[in-house]
Amino acid sequence: MSTAASGTKTIIEFDDKVVRQFLVATMVWGIVGMLVGVIIATQLAVWQANFNTSFLTFGRLRPLHTNAVIFAFVGNMVFTGVYYSLQRLCKVRMASDFLSKLHFWGWQLIIVAAAITLPLGLTRGKEYAELIWPINIAVALIWVVFAVNFFWTIAKRNEPTLYVGIWFYIATVITVAMLYIVNHLSIPTSWTHSYPIFGGVQDALVQWWYGHNAVAFFLTTPILGIMYYFLPKAAGRPVYSYRLSIVHFWSLVFLYIWAGPHHLLNTALPVWLQSLGMLFSLMLWAPSWAGMLNGLLTLRGAWHKLRTDPVLKFFAAAVTFYGMATFEGPLMSIKSVNALSHYSDWTVGHVHSGALGWNGFMTAGMVYWLAPRLWNRKLHSTQLANMHFWLGLVGILLYVAAMWMSGITQGLMLSATRESGSILAYPNFLDAVTSTMFLHHIRAGGGLLYLAGFILCGYNLWKTAWGAETVNGTMEVFVAEKRHAMGLGRGFLNAPVLYSLALVAFSIGWAALPATWGGLCIVGILATVMGAVTHKEFSGTAWSDWYEELLANSLQFSLLTALAVATGGIVQIVPTVIMQKAGNMEGVRQIPYTPLELAGRDIYVREGCYNCHSQMIRTLVGDVLRYGDYSKLGESIYDHPYQWGSKRTGPDLARLGSKYPNVWHYNHMLDPRNVSIGSTMPNYPWLFRDKTGVEALVSKIAVQKKLGVPFRETTLSEIQESCAKQAGVIAADLKTAGVETPPDREIVALIAYLQKLGRSEPVKPAPSAPPVVQR
Repeated sequence: MSTAASGTKTIIEFDDKVVRQFLVATMVWGIVGMLVGVIIATQLAVWQANFNTSFLTFGRLRPLHTNAVIFAFVGNMVFTGVYYSLQRLCKVRMASDFLSKLHFWGWQLIIVAAAITLPLGLTRGKEYAELIWPINIAVALIWVVFAVNFFWTIAKRNEPTLYVGIWFYIATVITVAMLYIVNHLSIPTSWTHSYPIFGGVQDALVQWWYGHNAVAFFLTTPILGIMYYFLPKAAGRPVYSYRLSIVHFWSLVFLYIWAGPHHLLNTALPVWLQSLGMLFSLMLWAPSWAGMLNGLLTLRGAWHKLRTDPVLKFFAAAVTFYGMATFEGPLMSIKSVNALSHYSDWTVGHVHSGALGWNGFMTAGMVYWLAPRLWNRKLHSTQLANMHFWLGLVGILLYVAAMWMSGITQGLMLSATRESGSILAYPNFLDAVTSTMFLHHIRAGGGLLYLAGFILCGYNLWKTAWGAETVNGTMEVFVAEKRHAMGLGRGFLNAPVLYSLALVAFSIGWAALPATWGGLCIVGILATVMGAVTHKEFSGTAWSDWYEELLANSLQFSLLTALAVATGGIVQIVPTVIMQKAGNMEGVRQIPYTPLELAGRDIYVREGCYNCHSQMIRTLVGDVLRYGDYSKLGESIYDHPYQWGSKRTGPDLARLGSKYPNVWHYNHMLDPRNVSIGSTMPNYPWLFRDKTGVEALVSKIAVQKKLGVPFRETTLSEIQESCAKQAGVIAADLKTAGVETPPDREIVALIAYLQKLGRSEPVKPAPSAPPVVQR
């Protein structure tokens, strides 16, 4: 592209100090997060590893592990890669050193706050979104700081065109903000507790719109941007196909956002949402593999370097794991496959093949490439880097293979029937647990090997940096006059965008409208495709010229990206929030909790029970025979947050109420082995010592009422009277069974909640409105 005649040359010194800081933080938090992961993997194989201590139980440490690995390890890695590559791709120093420092230290303080609060049981009870509301506000503010610095730097750039890596960074910054804010909308009840504004099916859909796309836009798109920068640099080869990268980017950011409902297949989620989730998940095969092939084919002519270069080893393996994970994901979104895989260890294996293989290995490759450049010294030991690679690879294979075998075994055993499908072949849930126990030992061993590899990486980085002279990169750039900006009309009112919008509109109409109109929409889809192909053929280079002009205008590019990622969420979430309310439920509706039961539910959430137990009986024969009639939408409509779960280390609890006497629950929480031989569940002795926080229920119930839950009790005296009465009944029943406990203990509140599960009431159809008499 030609350069303006007027301008000046200047030397740019990049801000690589913040890159070094984020790189070191990546290694520190990565090792911490993986260590916690090894601990909780051990706890699933050896229950004694919970140490009878509240802040060390699996239910509290598992959220710490996931948040540490996602936001501390990968988050710091993403910021490392973005700050390094963005300055060089834009040929300009970061716009504000102050904002960079604020971003770094703010992010680390957030991580420390999470590391303190999560083991204390301060949680929102939603996977990957457990942090309490003050920390969430801090996350949003620091993300805004990052976004301002990011877009300000792009606006100041001396390179006219946005490189493909920056496209993925832009999608990440925009989409993560949208996802995080919507899913974390809550009403506080105190400084450390809140209830999400969504409940039941609404909360389930919003959660997995966020949860799935957190994987997409925090663990995938920024890493793809890093891949598009660092892989060609390491290989000394250009990106294989620029056109393929265009297809990869736009199809990925549009399709990914629709796929969240595939986490809720065969549940009470409306069928149209399940079908959309499965359909778009299958379509994701194409853009995901386009990115994988673009990455691997970039290595053409450089494959011989893999024998000696650990950086390329890690990058090549990472891209391969990305391809494997993005093949397996759509496969698991097929309803029949999902019936086997969901709630089992297969999902755990799938997640970790991506997290360890894709995220972890991309991180290691980037660290080994950056370290010599940031500290102006040769990497301390290539041999240690190679040893890290093989330790990590063997660790991943052991981990994933164990979880695949365990998950498939669990799925088959728990769904197996005999006598023409009328009774369960394995009626005791623990049969599936004990039969796969040895595989959990292998899993923990694989995780330990992977951790050992990253400890080697940390040592290698430390030896490289120790005593070295830090250096900031420099570049001579030509500062040209700013080009004329593209108008918004030119950015949006053009053939590629209009054809895309028409295609989306006709597709939504085909899915949502009655048969006749749906048929017309199919005709519209075909006509749009044919019109677009014909127009492209006869327009010459007009479309390519427009896209090149778009890449020189970051505002229009960012707005189009925002439109692409917002469409799916709007189509799926808005109708669900409007229609799926308590007043619209048909058939059955959940009976609201009493104050004591609400206190017990908050204890259940605090202890992280949702990490091991679901509260959703799927529309599958095995589930119905084992747990009772399948769950209906109205049965969880008052649950803030929802508790459908995503993993069954223990049985489903949706219809647990009245199944066992109070004393069974008492003994089960005291020592699960007393009533369930072979259980790996920890003991909960503190529940028998600590008192139920009845005073806190005043603000909690006030918020619940704002959210539409019809509580009768509102004042402290009414709440205390209700709790004392119900707790007294339970304590008296326990005494009759030979167990004495004060009625104000947390175990009594928890028993009250567990005995309420599955209680619902029939809902009469709303009477039809009387006819309007015209006068």
